Amino acid sequence: MTIHEFPHSAPQGTYYETEDFKRNVIAIWIAYDREFDYNLGKPVSSIWGFYNTKTKEYFSPVNSKTIGKRVSVDDTTPYTAMIPKQTPLESAFV
Repeated sequence: MTIHEFPHSAPQGTYYETEDFKRNVIAIWIAYDREFDYNLGKPVSSIWGFYNTKTKEYFSPVNSKTIGKRVSVDDTTPYTAMIPKQTPLESAFV
């Protein structure tokens, strides 16, 4: 997957990285420009989600090693493909 196919622009101070995860699946990471003491100045990143190059579908992450459910690009944000779980009451306030 090339980065120009990705539907989001990286938020200020961040950038996206991709790496092969499995056959036909790419892991998309969001990396931060900030330096932190706990990792000796190395880039900090977290999993954004997964992309199946064969079916051209996005998947939310359960964690960095586990693919979750298929998601619509419209439901994702520039920060994550995870869909927050909300109760009906919480949804009423959004």
